[in-house]
Amino acid sequence: MGRGNLRIYLGAAPGVGKTYAMLSEAHRRTERGTDVVVGFVEHHGRPRTEVMLHGLEEVPRRELTYRDSCFTEMDVDAVLARRPAVALVDELAHTNVPGSRNTKRWQDVEELLQAGIDVVSTVNIQHLESLGDVVESITGVRQRETVPDEIVRRADQIELVDMSPQALRRRMAHGNIYKPDKVDAALSNYFRPGNLTALRELALLWTADRVDEYLRQYRTDHSVSTIWHARERIVVGLTGGPEGRTLIRRAARMAAKGSGSEILAVYIARSDGLTSASPKELAVQRTLVEDLGGTFHHVIGDDVPASLLEFARGVNATQIVLGSSRRKTWQYVFGPGVGATVARDSGPDLDVHIVTHEEVAKGRGLPVARGARLSRGRTVAGWLVGVGGPALLSLMLTLVVPDLGLANDMLLFLTATVGAALLGGAFPSLASAAFGSLLLNYYFVEPVHQWTITDTKNIVAITIFVLVAISVASVVDVAARRTHQAARLRAESEILSFLAGSVLRGETSLDALLERVRETFGMESVALLERASEVDPWTCASSVVTTDGKPLLRPDDADVEMPVGDNLALALSGRVLPAEDRRVLAAFAAQAAVVLDRQRLVGEAERAQELAEGNRIRTALLAAVSHDLRTPLAAIKAAVTSLRSDDVAWSEEDEAELLAGIEDGADRLDHLVGNLLDMSRLQTGTVTPLIREIDLDEVVPMALGGVPEGSVTLDIPETLPMVAVDPGLLERSVANIVENAVKYSPGGTPVLVAASALGDRVELRVADRGPGVPDSAKDRIFEPFQRYGDAPRGAGVGLGLAVARGFAGAMGGTLAAEDTPGGGMTMVLTLRAAAGRPPVRADLPAQITT
Repeated sequence: MGRGNLRIYLGAAPGVGKTYAMLSEAHRRTERGTDVVVGFVEHHGRPRTEVMLHGLEEVPRRELTYRDSCFTEMDVDAVLARRPAVALVDELAHTNVPGSRNTKRWQDVEELLQAGIDVVSTVNIQHLESLGDVVESITGVRQRETVPDEIVRRADQIELVDMSPQALRRRMAHGNIYKPDKVDAALSNYFRPGNLTALRELALLWTADRVDEYLRQYRTDHSVSTIWHARERIVVGLTGGPEGRTLIRRAARMAAKGSGSEILAVYIARSDGLTSASPKELAVQRTLVEDLGGTFHHVIGDDVPASLLEFARGVNATQIVLGSSRRKTWQYVFGPGVGATVARDSGPDLDVHIVTHEEVAKGRGLPVARGARLSRGRTVAGWLVGVGGPALLSLMLTLVVPDLGLANDMLLFLTATVGAALLGGAFPSLASAAFGSLLLNYYFVEPVHQWTITDTKNIVAITIFVLVAISVASVVDVAARRTHQAARLRAESEILSFLAGSVLRGETSLDALLERVRETFGMESVALLERASEVDPWTCASSVVTTDGKPLLRPDDADVEMPVGDNLALALSGRVLPAEDRRVLAAFAAQAAVVLDRQRLVGEAERAQELAEGNRIRTALLAAVSHDLRTPLAAIKAAVTSLRSDDVAWSEEDEAELLAGIEDGADRLDHLVGNLLDMSRLQTGTVTPLIREIDLDEVVPMALGGVPEGSVTLDIPETLPMVAVDPGLLERSVANIVENAVKYSPGGTPVLVAASALGDRVELRVADRGPGVPDSAKDRIFEPFQRYGDAPRGAGVGLGLAVARGFAGAMGGTLAAEDTPGGGMTMVLTLRAAAGRPPVRADLPAQITT
């Protein structure tokens, strides 16, 4: 039995018509004879959607009781027992009522798919897990109900149900989505034109990316190598020079002209040792392209034009941006250059743009100035020129210009020797000198066609030719190799300078450092391995691996190993490095060890700070227990001892006073212990708020029970929107804030507790006329065990405001201190407003229903 197919209708916002489209699809399939049932569809009282349910078989829902309320959910067992061909399951991101078979509805859908049942479902773009933060920043509403992106991406079909913001707002105004009493609030909050436009763009872009994945998979499965211009992709070829920034910005301007265009910057590095590009410059260009919304890629390839074209065709690029060559005019004798080669071989499906820049024709060194060793291609070319050049010259001078003269002939042969030295180094040039002298002797020195020399002057001439050729070849070879070494030393100095700078800057990203090692040496994978002792197995502290590489678990598995002490090693895989590269590799290894130690020291410092904070709190707690808790205990003890004394006959008034003292001490103990327990919950992170919508005037009056009557003036308008809070936590927070204000407010002056709405927030302000707090101490008063000014020791342990701020943060709100105009301090408790949301279940997280 195979897995069922999943089809998802994706919408940008509630009300675009996802459920209606799903039901329309169900009717079409039913008319074609397909067995379709309704597993769960919520029409939310929308008449047109409800009508679409007529004629479709509905599987009875399962009833569940939770907190004395009855709810209905999809009966997964009933759908499995019915075994239809297709099941309709609405609201994929829905959270099931506690007691259901699965926590989330998408888990129910997974069961149906595993049973071979096709499922048609719906989901809004704001419910995708990866977009939660983005949607909250746009709408100000945090989506509690989410579905993992991978569940939606694995769908066999995804269809976008699109609607313009104006059309959706008209549907809303006509009452086709929410009830009339909720329309105005919805239009002015969640369904604002800007919100809907942004959500629509998110949905379109996400769907386009999914379509792009389908296209890449199809091209891979069918081995399609030609470029399909389905989407503009601009590849920027970088050399590591400063002109790369100009090219990236030019590509960004080109991409901005077409919506959905993509920028891919690529640097092609040869595989013959250290790259000649500046690692620092490449890092700057990587940051620039990522800031502009593009991606940076590092590719290894000895043939730069071919590698660039292969990369461009592999990503289905449509345009390539290259810079004008930095080579001087005479350097074109060594080839047409990368730009001309790419333009020639790109074919009709790739547009190549050559961009001018400030570095044009300023030179980029001789072609020989790369690496400390000559490549195999250069060596072969040197031997061809060194051996084939004299042979061709002999043929040309014999048949075409036979009477040029021995001196001119020697100069031409000397030119071939110099060319062999430039290309292949000393050995091809020496072979050219020897072979050329023999050819000169045989073809151009009397007697010709013989190996003898009769004229002494010719012997001297041939000898001088050989000596000059050897000398010139040696000088050219030494100069070329010195240039190579200078290029290497410059690259090494830049790398070492960067490493030294990273030490001074305190950079602690080990993954970034290993990625730089991989890019610098052109490796497939790099790992920093460590072990506790020489007999313990190796473990990987950090590693970076390309798509073609494999993870390294032991130094023996690596092509290159650079030990750092006895129990730490930097391992590289991809190729064997020459000896001259190991000096820079050793610097990288030492830096990696420093970064690893620094990361661990930072972690230990953080743990030490936590321990120090814990010790400080424990010390303060002991001090509080030793004094603040003993004070009410002492009063209770004294009152009880007095009541039990047989020596004194207490009057009813005295007994009542002693009992009142006991009750007051017990209340103070209860308050202190409650705050201590609350602070402990906040410190351990065990505060789990149960958010629901409630009016402030239902909670705030209950929080004033612990303060004297008449000490608080309450001003909470009836028109105030509801707030999304945990009522219990809010009550404790307000109680602590008000009790603190009453404690510091002068006698006879009531504390003002007022509330007001501000956008999508509700502010509760508690203002007193006490001495106030200077700005430098406003943050400190919210720390545990802190009391400002001359508050008596028996007034509390200094936890009230700390607990209040902790509870406010747990509910998604804030608590801050401000000065009261005219003197005093005002505590501002900011909470999330729930106005404009549709009704939600009190036992489940708030959500936007669809």
